[in-house]
Amino acid sequence: MLDEAEPNDAHRALTRLEQVGLVRAVVTQNIDLLHSRAGSREVVEVHGSIRTSSCQGCGRRYQLAEVVALLREAPAPRCECGAVLKPDVVFFGELLPAAAIDRAFALAREARLLLVVGSALEVHPVAGLPFETLDAGGRLAIVNLGPTALDRRAALRVEAPAGEVLRAVADELGA
Repeated sequence: MLDEAEPNDAHRALTRLEQVGLVRAVVTQNIDLLHSRAGSREVVEVHGSIRTSSCQGCGRRYQLAEVVALLREAPAPRCECGAVLKPDVVFFGELLPAAAIDRAFALAREARLLLVVGSALEVHPVAGLPFETLDAGGRLAIVNLGPTALDRRAALRVEAPAGEVLRAVADELGA
């Protein structure tokens, strides 16, 4: 199902904003590859992605297309060694990929404006990214359908669908 998902207006608008230099990178907790499929060049996937799966026995890595083919043969894809493959995503209780979370925090510290889209800012350590921006003198903008823990600290808060808002922003800024 994730393999068939398509980017929406929010994904495409972020790509447009990146192409004109207004977005430096996208940090996402999503594992679905939709930011990359929309054309974003710098995507930091802090919870991993379905792009690859790894053998729990020998460590061999498989690309998504290979895993999808294996799923047609059996409900649990297996490596050539016989062990079950695990998608390279973070499951509950697992640590986030160190390089990805370190990159996310570095980007947050360097941001003049951190745009939070579609997050209630409740899952740590990612929920701490806005504090990095704010502590470094940057500003925070939030686009979300419901309240977040940092609404009062945001320079701008928009409660509306992300695709609608980001498409309008990209259009207005000529992206």
